[in-house]
Amino acid sequence: MAAAKTRTSTFSRNLSTAPPSHGPGLKCGPNGTVFLSSGIPDLDKILGGGFPLGSLVMVMEDAEAPHHMLLLRNFMAQGLVLGQHLLYSSPARDPRGFLGTLPSPAASKDDKSRERDPDQEKGLRIAWQYKKYFGENQLDGQRDGKHEYSNEFDLRKPLERHFINGPRIDCVSIQDSDLSTLRDRCATFLSQFPRNDGSISCAGRIAIQSFCAPQCAYSNMEWDMLSFIRSLKSMVRSSNSVAIVTFPPSLLSPSFCKRWQHMADTLLSVKAIQDEDKELAQLLTGYQDMVGFLNVHKVARINTQVPVILEATTFSIKLQKRRYLVLECLNQAPVDGSSGTSYGTSGGCSSSSKTGNLDF
Repeated sequence: MAAAKTRTSTFSRNLSTAPPSHGPGLKCGPNGTVFLSSGIPDLDKILGGGFPLGSLVMVMEDAEAPHHMLLLRNFMAQGLVLGQHLLYSSPARDPRGFLGTLPSPAASKDDKSRERDPDQEKGLRIAWQYKKYFGENQLDGQRDGKHEYSNEFDLRKPLERHFINGPRIDCVSIQDSDLSTLRDRCATFLSQFPRNDGSISCAGRIAIQSFCAPQCAYSNMEWDMLSFIRSLKSMVRSSNSVAIVTFPPSLLSPSFCKRWQHMADTLLSVKAIQDEDKELAQLLTGYQDMVGFLNVHKVARINTQVPVILEATTFSIKLQKRRYLVLECLNQAPVDGSSGTSYGTSGGCSSSSKTGNLDF
């Protein structure tokens, strides 16, 4: 009797391959996408993980308030804290001076938990007797050496000087320089992060502030600026980096403003809140803590054709304790102080105001 043959198949799953390792501040997503944090944890959750590597992010500024600077500061500070390279360009004559306004990471939850009230310490006196069995000093060293993907930043505390002073930062003033000079600086910077299929040891960040500001020498060259954005998007796509470009749309013609928006992988806009807007205060809860609105117009789709469906597209920008930047969904205020129902909900499906069974 012939021996039974073992069945083999060419379609076998290779379980020996391990996912490539990435450097600090990077997170793997679906379909081979690698995310880089925006520096705002709430924005990372809204976008499905953060900014994908190789994407161009554009932020439309508000002419009445510089709320786009909040996004830029957290984006730049997050990269410097994680040891990533940064290229910053602005219309200021000395762009490096803006680095002194970057926020510092807030204390972690573990550090806050160790700062307890004296009354609570008395109740936990027995539990603290077991600290010596857990090697607390060793755990603290591991906690301090751990790189978080996204930090919360204290807007009132400046970033430490050793993060700002280093060879990883390149600053360019676009006040007097032309677009060819800025394109060459971006190409030289992005050449340090070539894209390959292996592990990613480090990523780069590009932040360009107020690209079409009147202080720029090329502010009236709309076709040249559009050509630069197209070239920047092509260079960023073939590198392990993310570029953010903020611009005031009011200074562009409507047709070119639409072209700029079409070039963006992720498109955001910020809007300031007018002081003492009584009508808006009656419509929204927590209005007194809001400083503006963030609108998500487009989310990057890399390595996929499935659109990202957001729960909401408009979010309120709040400063929690006047220190931390928080994004929240808009909540409608109750009709009156005694009712908990909002304007978007109703008691029944018919126009009848009687209570009881639903009348379809």
